[in-house]
Amino acid sequence: MGSRTFVNDRFRFSLTKNIGRGLDMPLLLIVIALAVFGLIMLYSASFDFSFNAYGSSTYMFARQLRWLGVGAVAAFALSLFDYHLWRKLIVFAMLGTIGLLVAVLFVNEIRLGASRTLFEGSYQPSELAKLMAVIYLSVWLYAKRQNLHFVSFGLIPLGVILGIIGGLIYLQPDLSAAGTVLILGGLLFFLAGADMKQIVFLLALALVIGWLVVQFSATGRDRVDSFVAGFQDPINASYHVRRSFEAIIKGGIFGVGLGQADTKLTGLPFAPTDSIFAVVAEELGLFGSVMLIALYGALIWRGLVVARRAPDMLGTLLASGIIFWIGIEAMINMAVMVGLMPFAGNALPFISAGGSNLVSTLCAIGIVLNISRQSGENVTLEENEWRSFGAVIDLRRGNGRRGVSRPRRSQRANG
Repeated sequence: MGSRTFVNDRFRFSLTKNIGRGLDMPLLLIVIALAVFGLIMLYSASFDFSFNAYGSSTYMFARQLRWLGVGAVAAFALSLFDYHLWRKLIVFAMLGTIGLLVAVLFVNEIRLGASRTLFEGSYQPSELAKLMAVIYLSVWLYAKRQNLHFVSFGLIPLGVILGIIGGLIYLQPDLSAAGTVLILGGLLFFLAGADMKQIVFLLALALVIGWLVVQFSATGRDRVDSFVAGFQDPINASYHVRRSFEAIIKGGIFGVGLGQADTKLTGLPFAPTDSIFAVVAEELGLFGSVMLIALYGALIWRGLVVARRAPDMLGTLLASGIIFWIGIEAMINMAVMVGLMPFAGNALPFISAGGSNLVSTLCAIGIVLNISRQSGENVTLEENEWRSFGAVIDLRRGNGRRGVSRPRRSQRANG
């Protein structure tokens, strides 16, 4: 009996050790901190809205908690799933995602002036599309890495891929999600070592597309006009941004106290979702806001550490693309709330209410954790795979040019 107990204990210890092997623990702890912080702030921001809309002050909190559980399980599973297998699966996953984006247009569930959801508003495919775009582009760029300097192998196919994904999202219309996909595509193209002439052309094309959107999209034009007016004089900002300013000013340095904000009760639009950063600023003040920003900064830092230590270029592209996606979403959401960008519907990762965004983000973190697991394994690298990553991944300056700081291959080869 004692011998069997000893064997079982050895097995449990071995299994636990294997599950945790190689995980980037600082990254995992940062994600847990953000998730817990998000639950606390979501309850504070949503209890009044939940009671009025659903008859229960805990409805949105409980729903977010369920989605957090789903996302945590998915993240755990993906942390064990070899990221190299996405090379075989991503085409099918991308086709399924495109199918969902097309279905959104045909089902046409209109909510807040746009058709972005399925299943009576419970699922938003554009959130999944962002993650799938990062994975697909990473796999494609990795496969074509030797030929990206040719326009026919680099810029043109990239434009087609981004045009299909971004175009379907734009038709919903969801300008902010479409813009996020385009930005991520450009960043990954740069990281993969694309020719600088193509990068410059891509930037110019992005500016032209942005100008056309502002000229021919009533939504885009209204958002830019409102932003310009508010930037010149905060009194002329949109109602949404003015209420956000009010919340931030009331919060001051240390805030009015958790759960004590009144702006969320008196007309702050979308307090549990788009405007939750304003609730953070009012209740926890500048101190709490800076702490949240610091958590995002730490997340980006650890994500880039994982990307820099990845065993191959595919891992670097995936990890950096995912971390930049989360960072861009957070930056845009907070910048909008303080009047530094035109209004956009980007969620605040881990904080805003919404199962689609939360689950997609946690799945992405699971992939990054899997990359961190494999960072110490014996992998052979090609001589030129790392040449385009120094400046962005190491954030190093050198001689006025992009730093090319490659890892020492001998160390990587020895694990």
